Amino acid sequence: MNAYDKDINAWAQEQARLLRAGRFEMLDIEHIAGEIEDVGKSEQRELASRMAVLLAHLLKWQYQPERRGASWEKTIKAQRKEIAYALDESPSLAPKLQEARWLDMVWARAVAQAVAETGLDCFPEECPWAVADEVLAASWLPAASR
Repeated sequence: MNAYDKDINAWAQEQARLLRAGRFEMLDIEHIAGEIEDVGKSEQRELASRMAVLLAHLLKWQYQPERRGASWEKTIKAQRKEIAYALDESPSLAPKLQEARWLDMVWARAVAQAVAETGLDCFPEECPWAVADEVLAASWLPAASR
């Protein structure tokens, strides 16, 4: 078992020390490359998670107008701000918002969350809203559907 498998934190500290010391021949290149790739995947997962929470709350807003409240509105605003921040920090994530496969996955998560939280099973198969023009617009909220 190597240092990477025994204690990833100790391994990371050692790799950073070796990099700073210019000891490139001692670096664990394969694991470093994997960790760098994982950073990007982690950022993508975070964006997908925040988008799913946002979409689920927009669904609840639309389909349960009688239950609307400050908590839902605050969650919607907070998720929009977090998404905007993530996109500002990592502009390379922005194309994900236009990627059909990614949006389908995020929509499926949002619908599953909305079903679990509402008990309703009447949500559309595909997202009916434009992500950039509606979902992420600071003041937009869907109208009641009932």
